[in-house]
Amino acid sequence: MSGVYGMAPLIRGTLVLLYLALVLPLPALAPAELRPWLIAALPLGLAVVLAISSERVELDQAGLRLRHPSWCRWWLRRGWELGWDQVQGLTPVATSQGGRVFYVRIKGGAAAGASVLLPQRLEQFDDFLIRFGRYTGLDTSAVGRISPAWTYQLLALLSALMVAAELAAGWALVTGRWAFPPGSGL
Repeated sequence: MSGVYGMAPLIRGTLVLLYLALVLPLPALAPAELRPWLIAALPLGLAVVLAISSERVELDQAGLRLRHPSWCRWWLRRGWELGWDQVQGLTPVATSQGGRVFYVRIKGGAAAGASVLLPQRLEQFDDFLIRFGRYTGLDTSAVGRISPAWTYQLLALLSALMVAAELAAGWALVTGRWAFPPGSGL
């Protein structure tokens, strides 16, 4: 039985919102000669964020694969594949934010001694862990999400508020209800 797991929608949506919150005001605040470049770069940057956050983890009897959809696979090339017979164990590593990530240690072959990061930002993460544990025989009871959901919920809320404020400010500027101070160059 196989399973395909994408990035959790809360995490992907938060990343997209944060990108928009940080870059939407840039063209309006930039010098006039840079504005066309920034306006052109906005959708390209959004495409990069969508591509990076569209990775999928495929799990079946043969092994574990991390892939991207075909529309972006040709330029990301970050995927990897691991057969179940190559999995040696899990190594927990503390993060600077107080969480833990887990690396899958690889045995045998040219990649022996190497490791890959266990995906922890997946939708249906509990189901993924059950299947991963079943196929590898490893105890995954200590493995959890990389950070609690409330952190992404808070970041999504703050990003949405920033986007709303930026849109309101843009509307106020366009309609003449607000103006930049004289001499600001904007």
